[in-house]
Amino acid sequence: MSDHKHASPPAIVKRLNRATGHLRSIVTMIEEERTCVDIAQQLDAVEKAIASAKRALINDHVDHCLSHAEEEGGAARAIEDFKAISKYL
Repeated sequence: MSDHKHASPPAIVKRLNRATGHLRSIVTMIEEERTCVDIAQQLDAVEKAIASAKRALINDHVDHCLSHAEEEGGAARAIEDFKAISKYL
């Protein structure tokens, strides 16, 4: 596919940076022997941040890449691309 301008990458990067911060926090918490509940709460925050980034990326792909399929190979290419990314839903 050709180069398209995507709207969501800054938002995706922000979500992933948030997850990175949470992961650093978790390592520190483990080293400081914090409670399992506190650590589990931070792990949950990481999972949510990553899931949010993945959802934004897939939505961006559908909105920007698949919508240009007619210009770049037609419906067959769009279906192929959607099948490839749908395994990550």
